[in-house]
Amino acid sequence: MAHVPPPPALVIRPHEERSRWREWATIGLFWFASILVAVAVTWVLRENVPADGTGQLKRALDQNTALQQRVAVLERAQQVASAANADLQRQIGERQEELAGLRTDLAFYSSLTRADAKREGLSVQALRLTAAHDNPRLFNFAVTLTQNLKPGQVASGQVRLSVSGMRADKLATVDWTDLAGNADAKGMGFAFKYFQQIKGTLLLPEGFVPNGIRVEADAGSEFGKSSRDFAWAEVLATSGGTNAGESK
Repeated sequence: MAHVPPPPALVIRPHEERSRWREWATIGLFWFASILVAVAVTWVLRENVPADGTGQLKRALDQNTALQQRVAVLERAQQVASAANADLQRQIGERQEELAGLRTDLAFYSSLTRADAKREGLSVQALRLTAAHDNPRLFNFAVTLTQNLKPGQVASGQVRLSVSGMRADKLATVDWTDLAGNADAKGMGFAFKYFQQIKGTLLLPEGFVPNGIRVEADAGSEFGKSSRDFAWAEVLATSGGTNAGESK
């Protein structure tokens, strides 16, 4: 009978502990390597960045902030200067326009008193309207009357105004009594030797759209009557005109 050797003895060795040891060893190596890299990077930065780099950065930021503030101040100053210059130019233009009007008025009134001037009776010379700021229906007016028919003599009487326009899509005329409110129904009085500017106020009715205005002056039989029609837009837009405020 043949001899059969016994089966070899099987030895079971656990591999799990060795595998975990390798994993921990690998992790440890990576951790150590990362520390070395961090140390190397820190050393490089210290060698290449100046010691006062943080201070220089702060100073640079402070200078940038100061420059931005200075630029803002300069821009504001330029805006103020531009606005002041525009206002100055506007005032210069207004004064030049007023001066031109005064020169025109002076030339005209001087012509009334010249010995060789053409003799004319009572005349409606000019009309100026200005809108009130607090009421769109309220307007201030200034009527200029002249005469040189009888130099040195006083012309006296009344002046009345009436306004033509549209109301409720129909042509309408508003008389002096409806325009002037509590003023004298006969008109505003005047008395002058050569010229006078009469000032007053007109209140237009609600819903009335003006397009023309008529001035009528009556100085009696000695100096006669005078009337003149003006376009509303023309006299309202006129900023010059006479500035004579006294009778002469």
